Amino acid sequence: MHTVSGLFQRLERLNDIGVSLSAERDIETLLEKILLAAKEITRADGGTLYRPSADGQRLQFKIVRTDSLGLAFGGSSGEALTDSFTDLVLYHPDGRPNASMVAAQAALSGRTINIADAYAADDFDFSGTRRFDALTGYRSRSFLTVPMKDHAGELIGVLQLINALDPDSGEVGEFTRADQKLAESLASQAAIALSNRQLIEQLETLFEAFIKMINLAIDEKSPHTGGHCQRVPELTMMLADAVDAIDEGPLADFRLTDKDRYELRIAALMHDCGKVTTPVHVVEKATKLQTLFDRIALVDTRFEVLRRDAEIGKLKALAAGMAEAEAELVYRAECARIDADREFLRHANKGAERMRDEDLQRVQQIANAYRWRNAEGVEVPLLDADELENLSIRAGTLTAAEREIINQHIVATIRMLEQLPWPRHLQNVPEYAGGHHERMDGKGYPKGLKRDEMSWQARMMGIADIFEALTAKDRPYKQPMKLSEALKIMENFRRNGHIDPDLFEVFLKRQVYRRYGEAFLDAGQVDC
Repeated sequence: MHTVSGLFQRLERLNDIGVSLSAERDIETLLEKILLAAKEITRADGGTLYRPSADGQRLQFKIVRTDSLGLAFGGSSGEALTDSFTDLVLYHPDGRPNASMVAAQAALSGRTINIADAYAADDFDFSGTRRFDALTGYRSRSFLTVPMKDHAGELIGVLQLINALDPDSGEVGEFTRADQKLAESLASQAAIALSNRQLIEQLETLFEAFIKMINLAIDEKSPHTGGHCQRVPELTMMLADAVDAIDEGPLADFRLTDKDRYELRIAALMHDCGKVTTPVHVVEKATKLQTLFDRIALVDTRFEVLRRDAEIGKLKALAAGMAEAEAELVYRAECARIDADREFLRHANKGAERMRDEDLQRVQQIANAYRWRNAEGVEVPLLDADELENLSIRAGTLTAAEREIINQHIVATIRMLEQLPWPRHLQNVPEYAGGHHERMDGKGYPKGLKRDEMSWQARMMGIADIFEALTAKDRPYKQPMKLSEALKIMENFRRNGHIDPDLFEVFLKRQVYRRYGEAFLDAGQVDC
């Protein structure tokens, strides 16, 4: 009766273990749980868990435990496996199966091998076991070796249990038939859990690779902004970790689980996926007149035509009887005016400095002051309407219409992300990714959300997105800012309701900006 009761208890424990294994996300922890559970339900003193190598030719030690020796390698022990734990070959060099090693034979045959006494087992090579015993004073006796196979019948591991202990006396005995059945049942459950975890990891890896492929497409469209898609996730996670570590202030209770971190990282990786819809000439617009090429060259050509016309005017004046000195003086003055106006437009085209009202007036005056004959012989203003509009941009290089096109990328991002059938643990990705251009005061886009309408995660991404853009060293239209310069602008953004003040305080207090700078910026930019 005692034996039956003990068996029922072990069956109940086996069921509990199955639930625990199914819930484990980390493969290394899962492997350790499998071995410890197998030792527990079979009352084994020691055990080893092997995994097949990538090429399927060897068994590799992953976890080793022997309680009576205090031996623990791999897993949470923190102890790396030593050179003495060499891989077990499954096949000899000539291709023959390695039937002499018990773990290899179990792997190859797919059958459990139960050995009462290793020293009396003539069918297998236990010379390595004997050497281990001689070195440690241990006595390896009973072995229970169980192959683990997935749903497709593929080997995914081998459990080897050593020295079954009597629950009452503690003496080493044989693994019973009940032990073997329990171990095989556990191996089956463990194989399912391990296979599922591997499949999930493979799907996650594939999904992240797909995301990176989208970012690569954006990168190929614009090498000047493609790095942004890679750096914003890194900075976002730096800030998230800093916030998670805070134990005082408004964010003292904020904590991120592994699931939360993964969800945030996926959102950060996809925050600009809508840029695949943005025209290249807008993304790449390094100067005000740039489309597929910089049209300032056309304006330069027109100024050369104006210089030619000035020279022709001089020659006509000389033919009409004007004094040479006077004609030359008029000609040089006209050329000086032409050159000064051309240089002004060249400078304005760069968009590096904010245009003053008088600068905008001068652009208009230049456009009205000169006329030239085009290829059709028609006399037209120096600048057409589109060129005048672009050269009159007050700040940056984008017109209002082009800014709207750029802003549209976040709408495209939200639409793209909302179309995907997100699993439960990634349900918030569209909200996190879609909120990084919103402002705390409700003046952002595309939805005009206010601070209390946004998650902490979306607000984190807003800070990361802005700070990366300010300090980026690969933008063609601006010089990269130093940390101190970027932080001054961010401070203004905090005061005017652009970014979350509490998150920015953590950004400063935990020096997230400096860790990011040291990892991604030039040394000359890291000045604080």
